[in-house]
Amino acid sequence: MKEQAKLAVLIDADNAQSVNIDGLLDEVAKYGVASIKRIYGDWTSTQLRSWKDKLLEYAIQPIQQFSYTKGKNSTDSAMIIDAMDLLYSEKLDGFCIVSSDSDFTRLAARLRESGKIVYGFGETKTPRAFVAVCDKFVFTEILGHQEMDEDKPTVRARKDLTVDSKLMRLLSDSVDDVADETGWAYLGGVGQKINNRSSEFDPRNYGFKKLGDLFRAIPQFEIEERQSENGSGRQVYIKAK
Repeated sequence: MKEQAKLAVLIDADNAQSVNIDGLLDEVAKYGVASIKRIYGDWTSTQLRSWKDKLLEYAIQPIQQFSYTKGKNSTDSAMIIDAMDLLYSEKLDGFCIVSSDSDFTRLAARLRESGKIVYGFGETKTPRAFVAVCDKFVFTEILGHQEMDEDKPTVRARKDLTVDSKLMRLLSDSVDDVADETGWAYLGGVGQKINNRSSEFDPRNYGFKKLGDLFRAIPQFEIEERQSENGSGRQVYIKAK
């Protein structure tokens, strides 16, 4: 059995919503084990009251950082220093940075330079620079809408899906990268190419639980299911029309 990645989850309490913590930790579990869970903020402030009930429930360690100067975010500095300490003192495979603040852009870049995987979690307002520097960035707005039956695919009507030129180019180019001489591309390989090109891409951003469901809703693509070579299941292939 493959060993799971060990991850540190670092949460900026000033720039993250407590209502999303259930979905956020479920999402983190897809990538590995949250070996360290810490949240940073001024816990003497009433503004963080909504977080306090969540700390014990999810075993998140609060890190106190007083706001010494009004208008200055000392929480960011404490979180950055802690992340660098963890980089050198713990055997971690990656970091999950939970914030919509661009101040963590350089931190994410530095962690990646050290060979660590960086997952970012923030709202859609998160500055593009921080989103782009992460290996994977998940918009937290989609995390509160995961109450779906896992046995039923999420399918939206094609007329409800807006496919802009940027999305179409991303999908088409990724299919082309993987396609064989007949034009068919294995969905798993296409998904990897998409992630390499766009850290923030997620089919849930468009209302679909799975990538295959998104492709099925776009008339410019054909979908074909084939029996896997070892006979253990079926594989999905994509082709541009």
